Parts: sequence; structure tokens; C-alpha cells
Amino acid sequence: MNILRFLTPKSKVAYIYTDYTVRQALEKMEYHRYTAIPMIDRSGIYVGTLTEGDLLWAIKNDFALDLKAAENVPISQIARKMDNAPARVDTSMEDLVEMALEQNFIPVTDDRGVFIGIVTRKDVIVYCIDSMKTPKIRSFALQEAVSSLS
Repeated sequence: MNILRFLTPKSKVAYIYTDYTVRQALEKMEYHRYTAIPMIDRSGIYVGTLTEGDLLWAIKNDFALDLKAAENVPISQIARKMDNAPARVDTSMEDLVEMALEQNFIPVTDDRGVFIGIVTRKDVIVYCIDSMKTPKIRSFALQEAVSSLS
């Protein structure tokens, strides 16, 4: 199964650039109601994921809870606790399911590391549910066909 079938393209995904300030990142995350957002550089390379937690810990620990002091700091200077590992377009569905267990979204990159979009955990769950239903439907239809021959 090709994961591009589940891709939400970059043009429909909110993301931030590494040179955005803390304020810009917070505003974009608030506007889109994201708790985590993909971060790319200006050449489009996926760099990582910035979370609300990363921002909160930085404001608390690095800026003594002074949002004014933090608002012009580039997010590239904010320590990130974790990054959503990206999938490549040739990633198997099995690997994508495993990634979705740990991440709300899976960033997708091309073979050069350029960010092309995301696959959401919801899309992966829907795929899994549909996959479980399909064999049951086929099995039921086969049983009905066999019993009608008797």
C-alpha cells in the first residue's frame, strides 16, 4: 500500500520555519489549534516537531516565565524533547502503523528529506479498521454463497 494515499499535502498543513520566533510559532499553533507542529528550514527540509511543551519548558526554564523576553527568540534555539520521526514515501504501512502508535502525525519527506506533508494518526486508524472489516465482509459473502449452493 502506498502511503501517499493517506497524505495530507504540505499545502494543506500548517508548519513553521526554523527562523520563526517563539511568538510566531505560538500564534500559528494557537490559530490552527495544534499541540505540535512540523518545523522545516527555508529550503523545505524537515527539521523536527515543535510542541507546546517545548515552548512552555523553554519559557519557564530559559526565560524565567517572561514571555516578553522569549517572544523574539528564534524557535531554532528552543530545545525539543522529542521529534516526530519522518516517514519516506516508500515506508511500508506496517511501519506507518507502528509510527502512529507514538505520534499524532507522521511527517512525510521525499528522498531528499524535503517535507511533503503528513499522515495523521486518524488516517492510519481508519485504514486499520477498514482492513479488518474487508476480510470479514469477504468471508461472510463467501459463506453466504456456499450455503446457497447446499
